[in-house]
Amino acid sequence: MFKFRLLFSALLLSTGMTAVASEALPTVAPAPADNPTTPAKVALGKLLYHDPRLSSTGTVSCSSCHNVMLGGEDNRPNSMGVNGQTGGRSAPTVWNAAFNAVQFWDGRAASLEEQAAGPVTNPIEMGMKSWDDVVARLKTIKGYQAAFEEAFGDANAITKANATKAIAAYERTLITPNSQYDKFVNGNKAALTLQQQKGLEKVQVLGCTGCHSGPAFNGAGSFQKFPVIPNGYFEAQYHFSKDLGRAEVTKNDADKHLWKVPTLRNIALTAPYFHNGSVKTLDTAVKLMAKLQLNVDLPDQDVADIVAFLNALSGDFPEQSMPSLPPTPGVTFN
Repeated sequence: MFKFRLLFSALLLSTGMTAVASEALPTVAPAPADNPTTPAKVALGKLLYHDPRLSSTGTVSCSSCHNVMLGGEDNRPNSMGVNGQTGGRSAPTVWNAAFNAVQFWDGRAASLEEQAAGPVTNPIEMGMKSWDDVVARLKTIKGYQAAFEEAFGDANAITKANATKAIAAYERTLITPNSQYDKFVNGNKAALTLQQQKGLEKVQVLGCTGCHSGPAFNGAGSFQKFPVIPNGYFEAQYHFSKDLGRAEVTKNDADKHLWKVPTLRNIALTAPYFHNGSVKTLDTAVKLMAKLQLNVDLPDQDVADIVAFLNALSGDFPEQSMPSLPPTPGVTFN
């Protein structure tokens, strides 16, 4: 272990990574200059986020796969879209997504606004043929005409750009601060149990925080290869390498199996784990990460300590109420 510490310290010095994540989660997310957060915009975004009429069948909304009544995803290995279709990846949590420098597992969206546009026209997810069709549908719903005008100050405000801005504004309110870890780093040293403190020390010594760094434990937009160390036994069980990751977007062989570093915030609530949702439990995920990224066989006690610490990253969820969507009497959209 001492030799590993020395090797890891050298790695940190050579890469500029930090071994210590010691910042509490901010309570407010930064907004881009062209999309300041306003109450009217957030209210509109909440409507759109929960409205299944943004899908071709009228049955799937953003919240179908990113449930803000739970851990911000759907607890499925692979999310289900229109007509019961499933993709190949597990839905990332929407909680604290505002602190991701890039969105989606493969980082193909640079902002929440860009991310919000994607699933609506994805044929497997929400299945609309085009955003022109989405805009046309929204214009037929009287309540949306007033909501868009209030949010953007324009009688002709129902556009793709404004819809995605509103959804992103709502998502920037989905922050879970005040976890036991946050209390600990803010000075309450009794906030973490002794086992959780041991787990924190172990994730730092092992090097977990070299990638899962920063207050959101998400690496500030960095990408990491997974798995680093090939293992035929685990590959046969979990099929981690079947998906090429970022290379699916860039078509660059150098990007094969690169993934956006996901947040560890609320990870105890977001099973199953990894990009393909193939691992059912958090303790197994911890063991696999140690083996496949660091070639370390963790003793069961170390695993238990780390899992205890990860449970301390579950924060306070802002109260969510289901919105009353603008009605369309006598009309169906499927």
